[in-house]
Amino acid sequence: MTESENYDTPVSPIKAGLGCSCPRCGKGKLFKGFLDFADKCDSCGLDYSEFDTGDGPAVFIILIMGFIVVGLALVVEVNFQPPLWLHALIWGPLILGGSLLMLRPMKGGLIAMQYLYKAREGKLDE
Repeated sequence: MTESENYDTPVSPIKAGLGCSCPRCGKGKLFKGFLDFADKCDSCGLDYSEFDTGDGPAVFIILIMGFIVVGLALVVEVNFQPPLWLHALIWGPLILGGSLLMLRPMKGGLIAMQYLYKAREGKLDE
């Protein structure tokens, strides 16, 4: 390890999440597929198998997208009163597209926070 590769200070969870990059070095790829984690970082060798986000990202996305879409739908309904089929045509793709776009960064951010706070399954403190 060279002097420039100091892993004592992890990458910001926001930066790692948005970049879908390794939470330790910020350079390696976190995903090998759309939502499949790589086995390890191709840059620093961090093993990703110990991390698990479970359903956390989906829950956060449901709450965030629900707040945004319901608020926008309410504004559109009060101001323009479009037919129900137009609501479905507008908000359905927005919910689906927004959820899919947010899923990878949200998973990456939660993995980065697990790494930062040393959260592991079945361990309360070290």
